[in-house]
Amino acid sequence: MNPTRDCGRRIWDLSDFLDTGASPDAEHIAHCPQCQARLAGLRSLHAAALELLEDDVASAGTEESGWLETMLANLRLETRAGRSIPLAGDPSDQLSETEGAVIALVRNIGDSLGGVLIGRCRLDGDVTVPGAPVEVNVNVSARYGYPLPGLAEQLREAVVAGLLVETELNVAAVNVAFTDMRAPIAEPGTEEGGKL
Repeated sequence: MNPTRDCGRRIWDLSDFLDTGASPDAEHIAHCPQCQARLAGLRSLHAAALELLEDDVASAGTEESGWLETMLANLRLETRAGRSIPLAGDPSDQLSETEGAVIALVRNIGDSLGGVLIGRCRLDGDVTVPGAPVEVNVNVSARYGYPLPGLAEQLREAVVAGLLVETELNVAAVNVAFTDMRAPIAEPGTEEGGKL
């Protein structure tokens, strides 16, 4: 199979697999990097949707559904294999990783930090040329109450550290754009962080 082509599994089929754990295609899903990246994205999306419901935002009808549609569209685009990124190795080997796998890694790193939800993620630069400078551009939805400069720096450091371990990319910059702010998590006995 050409590593830069989409494997053809649909998001809603993977969503059903995530919900039930069963699929006639389970063997493929278990071993396909594209399917695994899409499942990771769907898990993040599911967690984000639950957060939005728990926040009980007044504009639940239109704003949230638009945000979810945008996230699904980005997920479909970003989990495609994309460009093939060469890896060093024995000259007889042709090792590479896909752009989609790297973007999934950035999402996982973001998910591990408090207060961050990664929206759109792009790798700008010629990732197909070893050593070429690459910029990682991420759009972030932040939780209210987290200082944005510190959150951006924490995300930058975590992404650079993760990419140094898992890839051979020459990361020139990690650019963070805060595009959304989510309500704080209400503590028990409070409403949106205020006293009852």
